[in-house]
Amino acid sequence: MTFKSTILTLYPDMFPGPLGHSLAGRGLERELWSIEACQIRDHATDKHRSVDDTPAGGGAGMVLRADVLASAIDAAAPPDDPRPRLLMSPRGTPFTQARAHELAKGPGAIIVCGRFEGIDQRVIDRRNLEEISVGDYILSGGEMAALTMLDAIVRLIPGVMGNLESADTESFENGLLEHPHYTRPAEFEGMTIPDVLTSGNHKKIAEWRLQKSEELTRDRRPDLWGNYVE
Repeated sequence: MTFKSTILTLYPDMFPGPLGHSLAGRGLERELWSIEACQIRDHATDKHRSVDDTPAGGGAGMVLRADVLASAIDAAAPPDDPRPRLLMSPRGTPFTQARAHELAKGPGAIIVCGRFEGIDQRVIDRRNLEEISVGDYILSGGEMAALTMLDAIVRLIPGVMGNLESADTESFENGLLEHPHYTRPAEFEGMTIPDVLTSGNHKKIAEWRLQKSEELTRDRRPDLWGNYVE
């Protein structure tokens, strides 16, 4: 099964962007996944190709129109399309590594990239959009968030990442942050590689890595640490 992503955006030229390079780019060339960027503005009905209007009730900024965006969604994803419909939104459910795994096993995703102050709530309700957040901060639009989310998903698709073991030991895979890494040269600016990592004792290396992961998680992410020790 090929993971098929469809992006609804006012800036289709932003895709595939960085996803056209490195692991994701090679996977794209090998058709392990696909991406289609659809221009929301193509579904505007007036001569100015307007996609936004002032917010009901007043206030700053503009809001993406319900009729234009709904038409774009309907054209990209018919009612029987099994892919989840995701809206990149700072008020959405936090995106996690677990959700990346879940989506990577599916047929793909419809991803709506908002702009301005947001989109008309009626589109969210009537088109069953699931709001997803990539962090507690505000971006200029949903495109960068969509690229970030897709990168996390695509690298988990079978065949995209060369070394599957790399994914198993990364941050968040076991509820902990990843341990420190070292490589040559053996000495750098007076600092050496910890002896245990050059000892050849795989049991002690594993114990050291787990210890360091636990220390980092406890110090930097008490929220993760609390879940880990429960």
